[in-house]
Amino acid sequence: MNIFPAIDLIDGCAVRLYKGDYSKKTVYSDNPVDVARSFARAGAEYIHIVDLDGAKDGSNANLSVIADIVKESGLKAEVGGGIRSLDSIEKYLNLGVMRVILGTAAVKDPAFLETAVRTYGDRVAVGVDIKDGKVAVKGWTELSQYDCFEFCERLQTLGVKTVICTDISKDGAMSGTNIELYRQLTEKYTMDIVASGGVSDIENVRKLTEMDMYGAILGKALYTGSIDLKQAIEIAKGGKA
Repeated sequence: MNIFPAIDLIDGCAVRLYKGDYSKKTVYSDNPVDVARSFARAGAEYIHIVDLDGAKDGSNANLSVIADIVKESGLKAEVGGGIRSLDSIEKYLNLGVMRVILGTAAVKDPAFLETAVRTYGDRVAVGVDIKDGKVAVKGWTELSQYDCFEFCERLQTLGVKTVICTDISKDGAMSGTNIELYRQLTEKYTMDIVASGGVSDIENVRKLTEMDMYGAILGKALYTGSIDLKQAIEIAKGGKA
């Protein structure tokens, strides 16, 4: 399994939200490039970056910060938040980003999603953010009409290769991740599934690894010290750390 340490950005700072609530924000660093370098020193190959300003308003507000993170860390980056046009996709891919993550646009504009996947293939992933059983959009501030499995079925039919699935009720809550949800997703679909939200201790990492998940995103647990990144990477690779 691949480990994706996460940096969420607001106003150029590395932050975490509690259950996606922008009013419940903790700023962990005003130098996200240094945070990314620390991930690389711990042995990370990948990084998961979300522009939370962009997720709300569709801007590329933190583009220059993301460019610095990619350049200075040397990590393979996946980036989401506010990517709602082919122009935005191009901007990020031209920075050297490994893949972009479509969220709101994938739900609201099926034609755009289809064009993006046809044009960029596996360099386009989709974020499926679940709240009360429905797919949430616009920085988790609105619910769509789609349930999780209905939407994932559609994505697989379209040829999407990678899905980042977040249970918003678990995100930032340090209460454990939704193991059963990820088990169902890995059993139902051939897409690469990345678990996100509530991966709060090393036992969660072990369980997800045993399920043969493609990847897991580690966020708040890294910032609070609940998970040691180096140990998590070793376990995910099949080690006995």
